[in-house]
Amino acid sequence: MMFNGYNDGLLQSIRAWLQEDVGSGDVTTLTTIKPGHESKAIIHAKEEGIIAGMPVAELVFQTVDPSLIFTAFVQDGEAVKKGTILAEVEGSTHHILTGERLALNLLQRLSGIATRTRSFVNMLEGLPTRLVDTRKTTPGHRMLEKYAVRVGGGANHRFGLYDAVMIKDNHIKGAGGIMQAVSSARAQIPHTMTIEVETESLDQVEEALAAGADIIMLDNMSHDLMAESVRRIKAKAPHVRVEASGNVTLETVRGIAETGVDVISVGRLTYSFHSLDISLDLNARKGGAEN
Repeated sequence: MMFNGYNDGLLQSIRAWLQEDVGSGDVTTLTTIKPGHESKAIIHAKEEGIIAGMPVAELVFQTVDPSLIFTAFVQDGEAVKKGTILAEVEGSTHHILTGERLALNLLQRLSGIATRTRSFVNMLEGLPTRLVDTRKTTPGHRMLEKYAVRVGGGANHRFGLYDAVMIKDNHIKGAGGIMQAVSSARAQIPHTMTIEVETESLDQVEEALAAGADIIMLDNMSHDLMAESVRRIKAKAPHVRVEASGNVTLETVRGIAETGVDVISVGRLTYSFHSLDISLDLNARKGGAEN
């Protein structure tokens, strides 16, 4: 089960997304297929990739019609080849077609994110560096997209502005410096919350160390500058975690990891991915008048 059980927020979102798509009714299905018609449909992959979102697709169909029978043949996290049958949906043809697009939209996008994440994770094989996402997610889809990152083998950065202090360049400017920003935040947050500081130079790295940051982000640095920053941080404060970020690609991610950083954050996981090509086809009818 993907989220320790389906929560009310996801159900509410699916209802809203269905309403956006269906509106007052699926006029094409209603005017071309007779009431009572039943079908069996297959959902299949049209290219290879990592599957994510099967329970979400099932929930879409169950929301449209609880009597629809959804049978999954693969689990989230599985690598599939072109042509793999992922699931069957059986029941009212009207309701299968009504839920088709939303179910596929979610399944395609989440699988695309999982597939892209896995490609980055594979580039880090044998290294201890952890790959994480960012807040660069689709509004309203953050929970699902971050789930897909985990399915692909990555991990999650903070979920929102509320669960960690992350002091970036504009915070530093507004506070009057790194020391002022860290000191002010430390005085007001619970002891269980971490403080991360974004740095762009060795001078800022030294300031973040002096201020007592828990995590230091190395933003858009060259590999040589990252390696020197890691050396200084680990020499002075071995407990401080080091994160690298900024323009990370499949071609550069391993070299970045080899500088010794603990974590690499990649916005591309959730904003620059290719949705996996997945389709639904009716392949069997069992009663009702054919149209």
